[in-house]
Amino acid sequence: MKLKYFLSFFALVALLTSCSDDDSMTLLDEIKVSSSYVSIDVNGGSNTITVNSKEAWSFDEQEIPDWLTITPKTGGAGETKVTFSAPAASDGRNTVLHIACADKTQTINVIQGLAVVNEATCAEVIAGPESKNYRVTGVVASIVNTTYGNWYLRDETGEIYIYGTLDAKGNTKNFLSLGLEVGDIVTVEGPKTLYGTTVELVDVTVVKIQKSLVKVEGYDPEDATIPVDGGTVAVHLTCKTNNGVSVEIPENAKDWLGIVSVAGGAEPVVTFRAGANEGGDRSATVVFKTTDDNGQEYTAEATIYQTGSIVECSVADFLAAPVGDTQYRITGVIQSVANPTYGNVYIRDWSGETYVYGIGAKGDFEAAGLKAGDVVTLVGKRGEYKGDPQMTGAVLEDSKTVTPISIDEFLDQEDDPTVYYMLTGVITEIANPTYGNLYLDDGTNDCYVYGCYPGWGATGDNRKNWLETAGITVGDQLSVIGVKSTYNGTPQLSNGIYFSHEKAR
Repeated sequence: MKLKYFLSFFALVALLTSCSDDDSMTLLDEIKVSSSYVSIDVNGGSNTITVNSKEAWSFDEQEIPDWLTITPKTGGAGETKVTFSAPAASDGRNTVLHIACADKTQTINVIQGLAVVNEATCAEVIAGPESKNYRVTGVVASIVNTTYGNWYLRDETGEIYIYGTLDAKGNTKNFLSLGLEVGDIVTVEGPKTLYGTTVELVDVTVVKIQKSLVKVEGYDPEDATIPVDGGTVAVHLTCKTNNGVSVEIPENAKDWLGIVSVAGGAEPVVTFRAGANEGGDRSATVVFKTTDDNGQEYTAEATIYQTGSIVECSVADFLAAPVGDTQYRITGVIQSVANPTYGNVYIRDWSGETYVYGIGAKGDFEAAGLKAGDVVTLVGKRGEYKGDPQMTGAVLEDSKTVTPISIDEFLDQEDDPTVYYMLTGVITEIANPTYGNLYLDDGTNDCYVYGCYPGWGATGDNRKNWLETAGITVGDQLSVIGVKSTYNGTPQLSNGIYFSHEKAR
């Protein structure tokens, strides 16, 4: 394997500016950093910069590679010293990080040692270490984002994700100027990183482009989607060889997707059919191949979609589901909010808890007025990050506002089975341990709680004996969600949903 050593632009700037406290690139009004470039010795060590912010700030933890330690990762208004540390590295490595503050984002470039470019296959990149620089040649399999240049590169050994593509002058956000299309043969180089289990090359430089001789021109219907009841999609192509086009359907889609017809010539049309879909959303990426007179193979790809039913399930069943395109509907209580701007939250029902990586578009969560304690119904896909399950692409279908309130105020409310409250108090008596009937006292008054269940959606035996299982006893402080009702003239909180508790000291 050949190795090419080079000092990257970022590395050079980092070395020149690491001792400078005046970097004009760092001067956002909401958040300022003493340097937006951090260099660490290849033998290991640390470097510290100063973050000066008007509001709370935080690093995007999903961007931080395993080899880098940042202390602290979050902070508040004012001045904070932030230290970047890394152990010794056999080769140079670098990463790009982002700090979020209000609606602004500050970029930090971290580099350790001297960058190394390895000429490699996709399989070698996948098996290789993070932050090493690689040069890879492959086919543009699909394009995800045409502003930043996010796309998939594939060769005969595997597939990697390209997260960001620089233009001919080394600038970002100018991907379209390169003229890259699905099927083109491209050589790129850039550093490897991991996003969950996805292998990425970040902000790559395009070294060479060889245009494909077969291309997808369009679809009928335009969204390439077959309805849930079944139907067809026609893919329109152009082919610049005289050797025709072959079609490959992936093995895992052959049981539901088939070819109806293939019209040849310079502008082939391939028509696909699928029957009724009784499961969730599904898709298949089909490959069109042709060869020139020298035997060089060229490809193009098209993704055919079929709408499916939404699978309604518990959080536990969602967590057990495979990563894929199937849409799931889950309902639970927001336990905590990790990022209100994007709606990154943890929700829990009676069966378990999951992370939701964003509800709607930026700002939708805040616009909806959602908070911890509220009940939400979400529809999204089963995703994963570094082996941890999460919901992605979540859409808010329904929500129930839960109002924290004192017991004294709660007792004055009207009975209403549609209005939810959260009471917090000390358990003074457990009247029925099977269903969790108990008394709470918050210092303003006491209240009878008719049932305390392990979480939203619990029914039947799943409601029984839960307090004992959770180790909740008299004297513990309990937060419980429910509605106001009255029984034999006595007000009570009915059908309580557990939110949290603290053991008595």
